[in-house]
Amino acid sequence: MVNAMKTWVLASAFMIAVAPATLAAEPSPPDARLYIVWPKDGTVIKGGKFWLRMGLKGMGVAPAGVKFAGTGHHHVIIDSDLPPMDEPIPNDENHLHFGKGQTEARIELPKGQHTLQLLLGDAEHIPHAPPLSSGKITIVVK
Repeated sequence: MVNAMKTWVLASAFMIAVAPATLAAEPSPPDARLYIVWPKDGTVIKGGKFWLRMGLKGMGVAPAGVKFAGTGHHHVIIDSDLPPMDEPIPNDENHLHFGKGQTEARIELPKGQHTLQLLLGDAEHIPHAPPLSSGKITIVVK
């Protein structure tokens, strides 16, 4: 047990030591803009399924894992605040990744009020510097 603990502590120290060098944020142009095309703020959606359409101006869209200057891929943040900007964006029910380079996706949400916000991630799901996010909108599913 003691050897396992030492290994974990050493591995953790190593991860902390190398993380800043390997997780450096890709730059984003100052005029770049990320936005939700549809739905609009305040939209009422019947049935829960809808097409989320994502827009990006001043940069290009590339799949996750493709490292090319001036590109990134969409993530939608659902019913949550933006995650830390110096770490990979989580991948869970509140943080959906569109790592194939999608600019629209079919989403299904339960009845109720929901917030949506986009965040652009680089090839490794890390927000750019400065981060590129849309405004947060609210929708209602009936």
